[in-house]
Amino acid sequence: MVVLVTYDVSTLDSSGKRRLRRVAKICLDYGQRVQNSVFELDLDHALWVQCRQKLIDEIDPESDSLRFYRLGNHWREKVEHIGTKPSTDLSGGTLIA
Repeated sequence: MVVLVTYDVSTLDSSGKRRLRRVAKICLDYGQRVQNSVFELDLDHALWVQCRQKLIDEIDPESDSLRFYRLGNHWREKVEHIGTKPSTDLSGGTLIA
């Protein structure tokens, strides 16, 4: 299942900057960055549950936000990319223009 994860972490203090780095690291551990605070993750259900919980545990819900878009297994039909930064096909390792 492909999930698009987006986040906004407040960086007004050092703890926010630390949370921002940790949230990005968690996302990188499970998928690929497609824009600054946007990641595509291709995970089975168990890994998705694990990743989601790590992200929830990391943020401060009073000042940060997370959004999860579950695109499912037929994600290619739902994503259109125009412009720079080609991304890797999550299922095959090839570049998508």
